[in-house]
Amino acid sequence: HSHENDQEQNDSMEINFANYVSSLAFQALIFLGELPNPLDDSKLEKNLPQAKFLIDTLIMIREKTKGNLTPEEDNLISAT
Repeated sequence: HSHENDQEQNDSMEINFANYVSSLAFQALIFLGELPNPLDDSKLEKNLPQAKFLIDTLIMIREKTKGNLTPEEDNLISAT
């Protein structure tokens, strides 16, 4: 395998604000039953307490980071 593939994999695994917020939002959609669980594509699952926890986490992050985000990050957290 080539070094290029290693770099692509590292880029996709990079932890940054946008990836983190997107990951939380994606998980919340799964727990709301809006998206299939990527580990078991065959069914939608609802776990409303877990969805609420993730949504509350996103709201807390939005409040705690207010004024410290780039315009792109602010748009992302406001849209979730």
